[in-house]
Parts: sequence; C-alpha cells; structure tokens
Amino acid sequence: MAIGSNYGAFMEKFVLQPHSSSHDLPLSGLTFAVKDIFDVAGYVTGFGNPDWARTHPASESTAPAVSAILRGGATCNGKTVMDEMAYSINGENKHYGTPINPCAPDRVPGGSSSGSAVVVGGDLADFSLGTDTGGSVRVPASYCGIFGFRPSHGVISTSGVIPMAQSFDTVGWFARNPAILNRAGRVLLQLSDMSPVGPTQLIIADDCFQLSSIPSNRVKQVLVDSVEKLFGGHVIKHANLGDVVKDKVPSLNCFLDKGNAGQEYNIPSLAALSCAMRLLQRYEFKNNHGEWVSTVRPDLGPGIAERVWEAVRTTDENVDVCHSVKTELRVALTDLLGDFGVLAIPTVPGAPPKLQTDPTTLETFRARAFSLLSIAGVSGFCQVSIPLGLHDELPVSVSLLAKHGSDGFLLNLVETLYDTLKEQVGNLGLLTRL
Repeated sequence: MAIGSNYGAFMEKFVLQPHSSSHDLPLSGLTFAVKDIFDVAGYVTGFGNPDWARTHPASESTAPAVSAILRGGATCNGKTVMDEMAYSINGENKHYGTPINPCAPDRVPGGSSSGSAVVVGGDLADFSLGTDTGGSVRVPASYCGIFGFRPSHGVISTSGVIPMAQSFDTVGWFARNPAILNRAGRVLLQLSDMSPVGPTQLIIADDCFQLSSIPSNRVKQVLVDSVEKLFGGHVIKHANLGDVVKDKVPSLNCFLDKGNAGQEYNIPSLAALSCAMRLLQRYEFKNNHGEWVSTVRPDLGPGIAERVWEAVRTTDENVDVCHSVKTELRVALTDLLGDFGVLAIPTVPGAPPKLQTDPTTLETFRARAFSLLSIAGVSGFCQVSIPLGLHDELPVSVSLLAKHGSDGFLLNLVETLYDTLKEQVGNLGLLTRL
C-alpha cells in the first residue's frame, strides 16, 4: 500500500486515553477514531478544508459524543479525513488526499465520513465516529464493506460538532462487527441492556430495490431466508414505498417533477423527497456557513464548490413546506412500521463509483442514492447499513430502518440476525469477505 499502513485515513494521529482505566467498562480495550468535524480540546477542528482550519482556533472543549466514548473505556487514536464542509458522499478530498477504500482500492471510499469508514475497514481502529446528514455514514459504510449506523435524529448530542444542516445532522458510527456496533451505540445512546425483541414485520420496499444495479433478488432472498429462519415467514411483507410516500405525504406535491423527479430511473415521490431534503439542507448550510464562505472564499474541490455556492445563493422559498414534509413522512412511516416493524432498502444504488469519475456521470447515481438516503434523513428514523459480502468483487450492503427512538431494538436485531445473514449469503453464492 503506497501510503503506508494508514490508507491515508488520518488527518492527525494522537492518543486520548479513556477517562478511567477500569477493565469492566463497556468499551474497555477498544480503539476508535473521530471525523475531523468533532471538537477535541487542544486541536483545531478542520472541517475537511485548510482555509477553515486556518481561520479557526483550537477547540477549548471536547464534543460530548467523544467524551462519552472515552468515559466508556475506549482509547482515541486520532482524527480522520473528511469531505470538505461535509458536502459530498464520495470521499475524495483534493487537499488532504482521498482515503484508500480497503475493500476496493480503485473505488471511492464514500463520504463525507471517508476516513472514519476507512480506519474501520482497514483494521486501524475497532470503531469510529462520523456524522450523517444526507448519508455520510451510511454511504461510506456500504462502500467499505462495514457496518454503519445513523441514529434517530436528535437522540445523540451534536454539541461540539460543526453543524451542516441541523434538521438532518446526526452523530453516527462504524464498526466491523455488529457486537462492537451495538456496544458503542449503547454508550452513545445511554441505553441500558435490553433483551432482543423479534420484529413484528420486515417490510421489503420492492420498488427501492429496483433502483439498485445489484441483482435485487439475491439481496432480498438473503434477508427473507434469514428472517424466515429466525422469526418465521409470517413476518415478511412487501410494499412499494414510493406509493406510500405519494399517498401519505401531500406536502411533497410542490416538489414533484422538479429536479430528477420525472426521470425514468427514479421513483417520483422519493425523488421529490430528496428534493425537499436537499433544499432544506442548502438553506440551513447557508445560515450556518454562508457568511464564512462569502468572506473567506475558500479553495474547494470540484463538485463541492458548486454545491457550496449553490447553497450560499439559495432562498427560503418552500422551506416551510420542507418542515411539513418531515412531519408527514414521520407519521406515515410510523404508521407503516409500528413499534417493532423494520423496513428493508438498499443502502446505495450500486457498487462504489471509480475514483475520479466525472461529476456529471455521477449525477444519476447521486440522484438515485439520495432517493434512498432521504427516507431516514427526512423521517428522522434510525438506519443501519449491513455488509453482505461482495458481488463482482465489490461490496454489497442492505439497510434496515426502524421508527424514531427504536435504536436499541435495531442494534440488537442486527446482532441477532447477522450470523444467519452470513450463512445465507454463503448458501446463495454472494461471496463473503473474510
């Protein structure tokens, strides 16, 4: 590996010892890294851009999420590279280099929490912290063949984390196995141990699987067979999520047929959902950072510069409607799933794109990706991306979503389900990654 053993994932390496040396803490003996969007006392939070780092002082305190992990007994081994201003799902950074995807070195690692995913995929830390606004934990988790968890919106403090768009910002995390994913999650979410509860229903969003270039029957079959084996076939249901959203989220009407909604490769109501999400995201980004961008005029990479300046020029038109969309979607999906129902969708619409793919070529992929990513983003539901091995030697994943506040249930479910999933992957000829 040309870049040594670190895969280009770290901004800087340092050691933060756990707050106690007791061996009976939940995260004792584990190491973690943090995305360069979290404040760590004594270090500048760089936000993926040298102009940001140059114009901001060192942090005076450490973000509560990082402190919670240190109190849980884990050791921090450094800060990781991220996409500039968290405004990309690719993982390429022209200033600090693109972290190497350990699963597919000629492909992007996914962003914006690129380095945090790569340290886990490359076995440089047991788990890591990232943030997920539009997909910044779920996408790199999928691309790097590891677990990624986006929690319910608002359940983990984002204090001491540079905001991107507060209506969607969450503190997420990565792990190589579901047990560590669960342990880290329980500390971050301040959950007591609870016995796993079986899902009352697993709803497979058939239309969402049609957005993926991976043969959906194989991925769905792995899930169906695993859930049938553990919980019984009566749990499996199928739905067209686009129809549910179209019927139950009337405020979306003003976003239908805008942007990519009318194009044949997408689901119109989900494309509209993604339109609403991205509009509100731009508006909040402008409120957070527009003045700094306009004053400093930072050097930004291709694709990111265009998005940042588009955000700076955005207006508040339809912003109120976006908030109505959020409320309606949460109600609609809560009704669909109930307390212990789970929704299954692809995390992303296919394999990770090649490095330095032309931005215009990526646009179709991005549009499909955001149709999938906006479901949890807009509803505030929790979502986990689960690696299922490889297809054509590239990583494949599936995502499960549960209602807002069901994070502990979802973490337990993944841990219960994963061994059976691996078994079924083997049976169906999707290659497992050792």
